[in-house]
Amino acid sequence: MDLPGRVDCAASKEALVRGALSQNPTKTILLVDDTQDSRLISKWFLAELGFVVHTAHTAEDALAIFEPRLHDIVITDNSMPGMSGEEMAHIIKMRSPSTPVLMYSGTAPFRNECIDAVILKPAGLPEVHSAVCRLLHTNL
Repeated sequence: MDLPGRVDCAASKEALVRGALSQNPTKTILLVDDTQDSRLISKWFLAELGFVVHTAHTAEDALAIFEPRLHDIVITDNSMPGMSGEEMAHIIKMRSPSTPVLMYSGTAPFRNECIDAVILKPAGLPEVHSAVCRLLHTNL
């Protein structure tokens, strides 16, 4: 029995994905960074270039919202509380081997077989944009 006002989360996520896929032909990025300033600046920069950007402040939150049919690429920091970006990349690749994972971090991964490209800070956002375009084979 459904209670009034109760939301079916699985149905809501499915509706969101269907709506986004049908209305938005642009590329969608899942951006994961525990540092708020870095996350907001990166989101703004990439959105200004025409990408749709969803954000998460932890790897666990990112995995909860990751949808391979919606997210064309994942950009992640490596050093985060809890699960690292490297560990998250492994899970992303298990769920969707074709989804590119770009690590943009001050800390290099120990192993990078699940990471398609690494950009070490202090490299700037233009380098991130170039890598995203290369990985997505797009000119956005």
